[in-house]
Amino acid sequence: MLDWEDFLDPYIQAVGELKIKLRGIRKQYRKQKRHSPIEFVTGRVKHVESIKEKMLLRNIKEENLAQDMQDIAGLRIMVQFVDDVDEVLEVLRRRKDMKIVQERDYIRHKKASGYRSYHVIIEYPVETIRGNEVILAEIQIRTLSMNFWATIEHSLNYKYKGEFPQEIKERLETTAKIAYQLDEEMGKIRDDIQEAQALFDPLYRKMNDGVGNSDDTDEEYR
Repeated sequence: MLDWEDFLDPYIQAVGELKIKLRGIRKQYRKQKRHSPIEFVTGRVKHVESIKEKMLLRNIKEENLAQDMQDIAGLRIMVQFVDDVDEVLEVLRRRKDMKIVQERDYIRHKKASGYRSYHVIIEYPVETIRGNEVILAEIQIRTLSMNFWATIEHSLNYKYKGEFPQEIKERLETTAKIAYQLDEEMGKIRDDIQEAQALFDPLYRKMNDGVGNSDDTDEEYR
């Protein structure tokens, strides 16, 4: 019988460390008065019940769990513009404290549902009292509009168990296109947006780096 607390401890440690490191990257950009490609970061470790459900769904055995379930530890990086996704990827690829082992581009190649996001699977070493343990973690990179759509779709998917009524399915497809258009239009006025944000940068920093910002609220996600 798997000791879940013992099994998940390295994942909890990894998420905590990665959140600090990724938020540190954002602060480094802002200290240099440069646009940070990272707007905010959240993270979570899957609940045991969610892990068990996925194990049943995908026929994953306990002895293969650490390798076959890649999103037990999950981080989400939110960006303002689609172009920021590539910059975040370059930052991650240069790092020596993690290794990217898989990438899935659901932005340029969206899912049939309309879902868009960029998924990166990394190997991350965790130092424990038993020694070094390398775990897999998933990092999702997406814009705010992509995240809004995905959050709604995920909630509806939970309600309907994946069997959407036709009207809901059509509306999700329509709103996915609208969210994509929003990202495209915002990208066209990116320079103006960044100039405007720079004008109230002290307030912007206080809102996003202070106590109670979005980084402090983590969430369960797919």
